[in-house]
Amino acid sequence: MHLVVFALGDQGYALRLDTVERVLRVVEITPLPKAPEVVLGVVDVHGTVVPAVDLRRRFRLPPRELELSDRLIIARTSQRRLALVVDSVSGLTDVPEDRITGAASLPPGTGYLEGVAILDDGLVIIHDLDQLIAFQEERELEAALPRAKRGRER
Repeated sequence: MHLVVFALGDQGYALRLDTVERVLRVVEITPLPKAPEVVLGVVDVHGTVVPAVDLRRRFRLPPRELELSDRLIIARTSQRRLALVVDSVSGLTDVPEDRITGAASLPPGTGYLEGVAILDDGLVIIHDLDQLIAFQEERELEAALPRAKRGRER
């Protein structure tokens, strides 16, 4: 499996490469009223409004201020593009299937996980982007995004 590995604090995480479009330096995030709690706001990615998701909130990690060294992983779910705010991106790695524990072997309540990969320098948690935003959050985001797009057109 081809993975993009990133960090939040000292913990390693990963996404399947086929869900990632690009990695950018963090840019100004415009707040989005009435967006789900995990959405910090929106960013302009080459003329397209993209929701910026705070993975720290989603994973219940301690909050911290954005830093110039932070990155945005522009990734695509089956529904939309997202800009995932992360501390750093360490790169790409290929992980053999026998070094990945699938989600079925993980504890209940970890629905947005695809599995855990064993790398030479530790474990990384692989996320399922389609499960990252809950159904109700998706509906709230759908309602909030048109306001952001109208604001850009003015």
